[in-house]
Amino acid sequence: MAAARTATPRHGAGRETIVAAAVAAVGLVVIGMWWHDTPAGATHTWTARLTAAGDLTALLGTYLVLVQVVLMARVPWLERLLGMDRLAVWHRRNGQYSISLLVGHALLTVWGYALADHAGLVAETNKVILHYPDVLAGTVGLALMIAVAVTSVRAARRRLRYQSWYFIHLYAYLAIALSFAHQLATGTDFATHPANRAIWVAMYAATLAPLLAYRVAAPLHRFAVHQLRVARVVRESPEAVSVYITGVRLGELGAEAGQFFLWRFLTRDGWWQAHPYSLSAAPNPEWLRITVKGVGDHSRALSGLRPGTRVMAEGPYGAFTARRRTRRRVLLIAGGIGITPLRALLETLPARKNDLALLYRVSRPEDCLFTAEIEQLAARRGAAVRYLVGTREEVPDALGPRRLRSAVPDIADRDVYVCGPPGMVAATRSSLEALGVPGGRIHTEEFEY
Repeated sequence: MAAARTATPRHGAGRETIVAAAVAAVGLVVIGMWWHDTPAGATHTWTARLTAAGDLTALLGTYLVLVQVVLMARVPWLERLLGMDRLAVWHRRNGQYSISLLVGHALLTVWGYALADHAGLVAETNKVILHYPDVLAGTVGLALMIAVAVTSVRAARRRLRYQSWYFIHLYAYLAIALSFAHQLATGTDFATHPANRAIWVAMYAATLAPLLAYRVAAPLHRFAVHQLRVARVVRESPEAVSVYITGVRLGELGAEAGQFFLWRFLTRDGWWQAHPYSLSAAPNPEWLRITVKGVGDHSRALSGLRPGTRVMAEGPYGAFTARRRTRRRVLLIAGGIGITPLRALLETLPARKNDLALLYRVSRPEDCLFTAEIEQLAARRGAAVRYLVGTREEVPDALGPRRLRSAVPDIADRDVYVCGPPGMVAATRSSLEALGVPGGRIHTEEFEY
């Protein structure tokens, strides 16, 4: 199972406001640079207005690209502050804003130059790209960013192999480098303004530092210290396997039930790619366990891992943990392979007898994982477990309001943790809200195959 987005932490709206204010404050500095370097009266003609607007959209668009990198640099304090789900939402929306601004920059600038030269847009475009210094590099960079944005759309991503999607996204860093060179060479706010150049270089450095620290240095340090290796691979069902991972000083990883790591298995074909998988058992000093359904090239390949295979891990990530709990009684709702983090939570959530309940939704009996483990945990902890087995046609509205209230009559007084595919999570959230469960007590994690 690939862990994707976890529910917003408590008081998340206030925390998002703080982060948004910080982003806006730096944005005002960027606008101030543009305003300071735009001479009075320089926007009295349409030509000047268009080129000035082109300069402003370039600065803001590039600034948002840098924000984009920081959002997914896996900065621990930022992830704890907002949660991975909100970071993903911010990343998606910010990407749309930044690409729109950069495309706007290109169009506005060429339009303004065309008016000044009394030339057509096509002829002016050729002139700007081929004869202005570093504009060709900037154009290539913009094209690469557009390619990244297009392949990030869910419909497009589903049609791409992971390898293709991954390598296209690596080109985003090349695009940023090309844009940087283009800006310093031709940007009117930098060409003759050393102070602005220094500020801009500092912003790029401030963006690069956390990326290198948390996406490169931290995983390498963890790899050296904890020496993670595959201990064994266990077949859980016809489609799912569990991978047990051992290492040194595992307790120092600080992992909690409900969290996930980005796992990189150092095989000949898989060393270059990292995938997010949730822990399917509570972490302990001797081993960590993930359970994966083999639906893609990478997940299917995990069944062939050999004991001793070295492993790199980034994390732990995610706020889908016991810390989110606000009520004594808790309901866990799993859809398919979404049982993995909930199995771990069932083991560790502080609770008394009858405080915990689990609803496990699957299409076929053979899709049920950890049945023996779940039954043992339920008996030991006094938890109620109910399996909802059948296709949508066989069990219509299995997680609808009526069925949920019937299964858990006091559902409105519980915290609810939901994990499954996006459609199931969205439908379940709607049912819970209809039953009067406040949004702050609905904690969700979505995964996509």
